[in-house]
Parts: sequence; C-alpha cells; structure tokens
Amino acid sequence: MSYYVYIITNQSKTLYIGVTNNLPKRVWEHKHKVIDGFTKKYNLTKLVHYEETTDVIAAISREKQLKGWTRAKKIKLIESCNPQWKEMIL
Repeated sequence: MSYYVYIITNQSKTLYIGVTNNLPKRVWEHKHKVIDGFTKKYNLTKLVHYEETTDVIAAISREKQLKGWTRAKKIKLIESCNPQWKEMIL
C-alpha cells in the first residue's frame, strides 16, 4: 500500500500539509469541501506537491517534519518540483 504526504493551497497560497493512503479521494474531498476544518474554511483545493512511500511511519514522520518547517522552506520545496505552482492532476 502507498501513503502520501501532500501539500494543498489556495489563491492566496495558504498551505496545508496532510497524509493519506488514498490521494485522489482525499484531494476530491478537499475540492468538494466534504470535511469541516481548516481546508474548508480557507478554500484549500489545489494540490501542488506530494510524496509517496510504502511506509506509513515514514509518511507520518515526514508530515510532522514538513509541518515543523518555516513557510519559506515549504515554498522552496514546492518550487523545487513545481515552480509555477501548477495544480497536480492525479
């Protein structure tokens, strides 16, 4: 099974980092505002970065690591793979 650490954003480039084992479903849930919370409140629907692993512990650790980073470091990570912040299509 695969696990994904992902970053989604909005027009204002507010960032949210999450982890899931079903990235297409989770992105759909964000886009359709299925779950109340931060992503719904701030209209975070655009997937701009994700990483895949088969190790759930590694995924959770990576999520915690990224959440601890400065905003500048998170932006640098996104732009290293997705310089124009294009929406990633799954």
